[in-house]
Amino acid sequence: MGTFLSRKEEQALIDAIGKAEDRTSGEIRVHIETKCDSDPYQRAIELFYELKMNDTKDRNGVLIYVATEDHKMSIIGDQGINQMVPEGFWNETLQLMRMHFSAGQFSAGLSLAVEHAGEKLRTYFPYQRDDTDELSNDISFGH
Repeated sequence: MGTFLSRKEEQALIDAIGKAEDRTSGEIRVHIETKCDSDPYQRAIELFYELKMNDTKDRNGVLIYVATEDHKMSIIGDQGINQMVPEGFWNETLQLMRMHFSAGQFSAGLSLAVEHAGEKLRTYFPYQRDDTDELSNDISFGH
């Protein structure tokens, strides 16, 4: 994906997703692409369904979306987690990302967003002994 994240940073982000998911039954995905020709929220909704994030048992998937060249981002939570988090929570998480991105700290911004989402997922959807990893922790990439 160019120079947005190094291979080492990508692996650190995948590890952060795994660590966050070890403490919750929720699922977190990160999708990165260069361009977003539409509203980033609408694009994230499209990707949410393309990545089958709405297929989790508890409807507690979270997608963090970033279009690197267009400087657009969005976070989508499925209905299970959206009913639980306080109003404005996803915007707070986006602000956390923006703060780090503006300083050129892309990896840190994404990792903190994953951690932030993971904490809320853990609060409302704690890890269950019979939990299975329903979605890949790998970063998905678009055009």
